Amino acid sequence: MTTAAPRRWRPPHLIANPALRYGLMIAAAAYLALALGSIEVNWARLSEGWARGLRFLSGFAAPDFSRRWDDIAAGMVESLTMTVTATVAGIAVSVPIGIGAARNLVPLPVYLVCRAVCALSRALHEIVVAILLVALVGFGPFAGFLTLTFATIGFLAKLLAEDIEDADPAPIEAVRATGAPWVSLVAFGVLPQVAPRLLGLSLYRLDINFRESAVVGIVGAGGIGATLNTAIDRYEFDSAAAVLILVIAIVMASEYVSGLVRARVQ
Repeated sequence: MTTAAPRRWRPPHLIANPALRYGLMIAAAAYLALALGSIEVNWARLSEGWARGLRFLSGFAAPDFSRRWDDIAAGMVESLTMTVTATVAGIAVSVPIGIGAARNLVPLPVYLVCRAVCALSRALHEIVVAILLVALVGFGPFAGFLTLTFATIGFLAKLLAEDIEDADPAPIEAVRATGAPWVSLVAFGVLPQVAPRLLGLSLYRLDINFRESAVVGIVGAGGIGATLNTAIDRYEFDSAAAVLILVIAIVMASEYVSGLVRARVQ
């Protein structure tokens, strides 16, 4: 009596055609080889940079908070002010744009305009926006505030619109069937479903804005980034480590608090 050999199940290939599958793999490998070959590496400068990198890392072992404490404290206050105000302003603008970018709530022209605003905000990196705004309004935290507000709009409005489109349609249709106006439809059919998610996204964006405030300050848009850039330019790695430790501590504290808030709301 013979028994059939057991067959091992294998998941189907993403690309069924073997010739096309292996051709794409060979093309990807060739492109990767050409891309790596086009990278020009200055090995002499890289070897010199290792020493500076080790000096920078050693600064975390003995951070110096006292040498530039006045500048650090002023930069931290400026960054926190920029973060909170930009997040609040960004949420205030993002909510109506996010509602307008939800296809199940608004007509097509409004949807296209709001989606275009989201796409424009997400297409430009914060550094690019900060450079443009510094040239327009000058150096200082106002440019950073505008940059973070602009970035918040693209982030929050897009995700809010997707949450609204994925919401349970039954409560929305129930409110619409009563003949309620559009504002009541949003307030009673949509908002209760997306409010916890909106709060979580807002707190998450608050963390992002604080981190970005340290980056946009490098190009003159205010915040702790200017102090950090000055410390690195002067090779004061112990002061730079102190700035980074404070940034990490504030982000960790914010993450802990936001987790507690989300747990209570949900």
